[in-house]
Amino acid sequence: MTDQPHDPTGFSTRAIHAGQEPDTSTGAVITPIYQVSTYKQDGVGGLRGGYEYSRSANPTRAALEACLAALEDGGRGFAFASGLAGQDTVIRALLAPGDHVIVPTDAYGGTYRLFNKVALPWGVEHTITSIHDVEAVRAAIRPGQTKIVWVETPTNPLLGIADIAALAEVAHEAGAILAVDNTFASPYLQQPLALGADVVMHSTTKYCGGHSDVVGGAVVTARTVTVPGFEDAADRIAFHQNSMGAVAGPFDSWLVLRGLKTLAVRMDRHCDNAEKVVEFLQGHPQVTQVHYPGLAGHPGHDVAARQMRRYGGMVSFQVRGGEEQAVAVCGATSVWTLGESLGGVESLIEHPGRMTHASVAGTALEVPADLVRLSVGIEDVQDLIDDLDKALTATA
Repeated sequence: MTDQPHDPTGFSTRAIHAGQEPDTSTGAVITPIYQVSTYKQDGVGGLRGGYEYSRSANPTRAALEACLAALEDGGRGFAFASGLAGQDTVIRALLAPGDHVIVPTDAYGGTYRLFNKVALPWGVEHTITSIHDVEAVRAAIRPGQTKIVWVETPTNPLLGIADIAALAEVAHEAGAILAVDNTFASPYLQQPLALGADVVMHSTTKYCGGHSDVVGGAVVTARTVTVPGFEDAADRIAFHQNSMGAVAGPFDSWLVLRGLKTLAVRMDRHCDNAEKVVEFLQGHPQVTQVHYPGLAGHPGHDVAARQMRRYGGMVSFQVRGGEEQAVAVCGATSVWTLGESLGGVESLIEHPGRMTHASVAGTALEVPADLVRLSVGIEDVQDLIDDLDKALTATA
């Protein structure tokens, strides 16, 4: 795929149209699902549109990749079978045994497992560092060995905020690239590449898909990566995507494309509801702390205000009754669904310590036992508040 041209149109216009011209043969306004494995060649090597085998390229996936690149204002987009498949491809493509990575103290458990159990035995070392502290990141860099500063912002599950522009400067000074997991914010709320990041990653399972009906991942590279040794980052990721083969299938690609069309309107509703849920939680006697970057007292609030359109639909809070009450609250709701994942239209509640982050128990990334994580959906917000109030009161 060639670099995505810059498109000056608005976000929702790009979400609906980028990479998605009406079908030339029928005029269909929605990209077809090309449920096909191979393609007829017009003579040996005579490929129509460059398609020969769907692991290498598929028209539905190509439309999704172009749309993702346009939404992140990046050069090239790549769609994968899962968010972790995309992250693993970035690791394999851009690192080699002997290299070193900075990893956040507050990161998705699956990402840490990938570094600790897969990349480390391969020979890629990592240092766990508070990415909220720019000087701590600078101090953790190993000159000549650190190749990637890996960032989530907001982080999962404590909603920490990293200063993307400042970390990009630190990484680039050290000859490293900045890779940002933008899943919690979505392309609508945050544009890491515009702030100096080199690679952006998503679990498209979450807000991009938005309906809890697809598993997928995405990687988008900057239009130009100027860090020496990484100028061909997009080509290397493309090669490894094809060679490793964990690509998004055509139907999954189509589902994510469908989700992206309504991303902006959904995110605004997620944010509206989250802000009201946060206001309720702050006043509840059973809640001891609320984690949300939209709060003026949040340590990353000022940075989030600079680099995010709004503060997102993810909220975490801690309860007075400790782990026992946190677990009980998760099981006492009826409108909120007890489940892992996030970013769907329905509201989800979970206990990170026993669910999504169980793999980091006993490590520097272990999360508070009294923590509850909310993925605030787009239901009527008063129903969400009433349900939480009932659960918190019943478990006190």
